[in-house]
Amino acid sequence: MAGTSDLPPGWEARTVTTEEFVKPGHVAALAALFDDGLPAPQTGDVLPPLWHWVALAHWPLSGEMGPDGHPLRSTASFLPPVDLPRRMFAGGDVEFPGTLRVGDTVRKVSSVESVTEKQGHSGRLVIVVVVTRLYAPDGTLAVVEKQNVIYREAAVSTEQVPAAEPAAVLTPEGPPIRRYGTDSWRLWTDPTLLMRFSAATANPHRIHYDWPYATRVERYPGLVVHGPLMTLALAETHRLSDDPHPIAELSHRNSAPLFCGTTAELRPTPTATGKTVAVLSRGGVGATETIHTRLDLTYA
Repeated sequence: MAGTSDLPPGWEARTVTTEEFVKPGHVAALAALFDDGLPAPQTGDVLPPLWHWVALAHWPLSGEMGPDGHPLRSTASFLPPVDLPRRMFAGGDVEFPGTLRVGDTVRKVSSVESVTEKQGHSGRLVIVVVVTRLYAPDGTLAVVEKQNVIYREAAVSTEQVPAAEPAAVLTPEGPPIRRYGTDSWRLWTDPTLLMRFSAATANPHRIHYDWPYATRVERYPGLVVHGPLMTLALAETHRLSDDPHPIAELSHRNSAPLFCGTTAELRPTPTATGKTVAVLSRGGVGATETIHTRLDLTYA
């Protein structure tokens, strides 16, 4: 394994192979969450790009939960027992050489490709790269994915934690993705949306639903919108735009957190090989735009 950092003795990278079911109920849950006017994929329909994040999700056992909501780390874990408390989904790359369908039973093969320690502007961090291959029922390769998981040091802040909980006053206001202008959309988030997405993806990370934990332990100013939610919303605009081009591969990068209740724009830009779509927000009049997540699509 390339780029291995110092880890507790006893942990070794291994390959895990499982048989997985592309669950129609999970697919229906994501379609209901988006509520964007597109028909929900039914059993036998092609699974939209990245929807395997929902369709193949599994909950960890309650007895294996750590203080942040993620599974406890040990030398027996699939992921390395990195001794840094904060974990984030930083992005990845996905190829689609084949097709998955709702209701398929697929073979999933996952392995840790590398564990690399670096010194960032906010301190020490460790980057873990996980490679997953999904095989269709006929044995053909359908999805090849690399995910980048980053572990960081604990937050250090002297800022006053808000006494009130502004997330409590954010209420659902309809579908989260809404067309704005000719070819762009806005993403609206609220605590209910984040809770539903956590449930749909079997993600118990507390920064997405636990206001006291997010603000007082991890020192965020509010609930954090899931990186995969932003990425899936960007991919959904490809379907909403009736773009006929099939996606051969994509790359996604999460560069800045988006906090619950912040109005964000989903803006596409054509490229020579496909399209780039980004989640953007602006702090106020005259403020510089912040890019939260970027999705680069390459057409087949």
